[in-house]
Amino acid sequence: MKMEPKVDNPLSVSWHDSNWIPMLNPTNIMDYFSERSNPFYDRNCNNEIVKMQRLNSDQLMNMTGTEYILLHVQEPILYVIRKQHRHSPAQATPLTDYYIIAGVVYQAPDLGSVFSSRILSAVHNLQGAFDDTISFSRYHPSKGYSWEFKDKNQKVAAASTSKKSSDREEVIQPVPLAPTEQAKPTTDEVQTKTEPRTEKSEAPLPQGRMRPPPEKKPKLN
Repeated sequence: MKMEPKVDNPLSVSWHDSNWIPMLNPTNIMDYFSERSNPFYDRNCNNEIVKMQRLNSDQLMNMTGTEYILLHVQEPILYVIRKQHRHSPAQATPLTDYYIIAGVVYQAPDLGSVFSSRILSAVHNLQGAFDDTISFSRYHPSKGYSWEFKDKNQKVAAASTSKKSSDREEVIQPVPLAPTEQAKPTTDEVQTKTEPRTEKSEAPLPQGRMRPPPEKKPKLN
């Protein structure tokens, strides 16, 4: 007979059977959970006795001991099964809850496990904070204990310096303006620009002759 390995923490274990998953529904979910390969199923429970004797599942109310019931259904993906110890038809003590999501069976953590996990996580974070704090403490025989954050300050200063240098390197490129059409010169302007300017000069006097003096005008009293 093959012995199943003992699992220390069942919260880290999951189980599924691919052949059952496409056809799961509320009527056969208990048969799926009671598969022998399921490590969460106790073969000594009352459900196994009812199954072997081909009795109706309503007979579980008249029995005492460990049993499994379908507690909650949210079709088509979620089923919750509870393991409980029945004392009488009206009294039962819950032991463990299991939830089936998309055909995969998990054990639901109890309240103690949730608190323990949260406390361990908080203690781990606090321990890391204390370790970081101790790394900045310094001791000098004459000065005693002091705090030194040089490495952190240097990193902050280097980061700010690199940021400033990167900002300086960013140069805004000028946007080229669209070329504008220049006014075309008219024909008259072209002729004015091209024709040379001639100055009027007086004709030279023949040699030996003098220019007469200018005529004097009478003064008016």
